[in-house]
Amino acid sequence: MTLHFPPRLKEVTTVFLKMGATAFGGPAAHVAIMHDEVVRRRQWLSDEQFLDLLGATNLIPGPNSTEMAIHLGYLRAGWPGLIAGGLGFILPATLLVLGLAWAYTRLQTLPAAGFLLYGVKPVVIAIILQALWRLGRKALRDPLSGLVAAAALGLYFLGANELVLLLAGGLAVLLVKGLPRLRRSLGAFLLPLGGSALAAAAAAVPFSLPLLFLTFLKIGAVLYGSGYVLLAFLRADLVVRYGWLSDTQLMDAVAIGQVTPGPLFTTATFIGYQLGGVSGALLATLGIFLPAFIFVAISNPFIPRLRASPGFSALLDGVNAAALGSMAAVTWQIGHSSLVDPLTVLIALASLFLLLRYKVNSTWLIAGGALAGTLSAILK
Repeated sequence: MTLHFPPRLKEVTTVFLKMGATAFGGPAAHVAIMHDEVVRRRQWLSDEQFLDLLGATNLIPGPNSTEMAIHLGYLRAGWPGLIAGGLGFILPATLLVLGLAWAYTRLQTLPAAGFLLYGVKPVVIAIILQALWRLGRKALRDPLSGLVAAAALGLYFLGANELVLLLAGGLAVLLVKGLPRLRRSLGAFLLPLGGSALAAAAAAVPFSLPLLFLTFLKIGAVLYGSGYVLLAFLRADLVVRYGWLSDTQLMDAVAIGQVTPGPLFTTATFIGYQLGGVSGALLATLGIFLPAFIFVAISNPFIPRLRASPGFSALLDGVNAAALGSMAAVTWQIGHSSLVDPLTVLIALASLFLLLRYKVNSTWLIAGGALAGTLSAILK
C-alpha cells in the first residue's frame, strides 16, 4: 500500500527540506530566501501577504524564520502543511548538527567549515538586499512608514531592543493613522512578556532529561530577538544556573549553529547531544521548537482579521516597516563581517546582478558561492 501525498503537501515538504539544507546566514537571510522561493518564483502569496506573516512572527516568541516556514506551509497546504513546513525546515539542520555533535565528542574540536562560509556569506548578502528592495517597495508606501523604518535602523545600531523597536513602530503608525479607532482596537493582543514559571535553582544542578526538555521548552516559549539573545538565555541556564556546560562548550555549540544551514536554534540539538546523547538531542530540539508550532497555529487565523481591522492594520504596517529597518541593520552588520576582500565583494555583486537581471534561483547561487569559497581555499 503506497501513501498518497496531496500535490501541495508534497510541494511544501520538498521546498522546505531544500531550504533547510541550503539556507545559510541566519533569520534575515532565511526570510529573504523564503521570499525568493515562495513569492517571486512560486507565487504562493503576494508581497503584502508575506509582509503580514513576517510582522506576525516578529510579535510572537520563537525563531522567526522557522515560524515563517510554518506559516507558509499552513497557507499552502493547511494543517498538514503547517507540520511539513516546520519539520522540513528544521530536520536537515538537526541531522547535520547531530552528526557534527557526534564528531565533536570524539575530536573535541569543530570540523572546519570556514572556506564554505567565505563564499556563501556574500551570496546571502545579495539575497537579503534583493528581498529588502522588493519588500520595501510594498511596505514603505508613505513618508510615515519610511520614517519608522529609518528610525528602527538608527535605533538598532544604538542598541535598542528589537521587540521594543517593532512595538514602537507599530504603535507610532497606529497612533497617527488609527487614533479614532484606538479604543476599539487595542486590548486583545497583549503579549505575555513576563518571566517563566520555571524557577532558578542553585548552581550545579544534577543533569536530567526532563529538566533539559523543560529548560529548552521555556527558552523557545519566551525568547525574542537574535541569536545573541539565545546565547544569553543558554548561558544563564546551562552555564550559570545548572553548571552543565562550560563557556567554551557553549560557544562551540553556538558556532555549530551558525556554520550550518537552517535555523540557529538547532544549537539546542548540539547541546542536547553533549549532555544526554541522542535522547538529549531529540528532547532539546523538540523543546525549543515546539512552542513555535503552537504559537503559529494559534495566531495564523487572526492575521487576516488584523489586516481587516483599520486600527490593527495600521499597527501591522508599522511593525512591518520597523522589521524592514531592523533587517537592513542586520544586513549591514553581516556585510561588514562577510565582505572582507575584493573576491567576496565580487561574489556579492555578481549574485545581486544574477538575482535582479536573470532571476537565478537562490539555491544555485548559494551552491556557487560554496564552490567559489572551496576553490579559493584550494588555490591559496
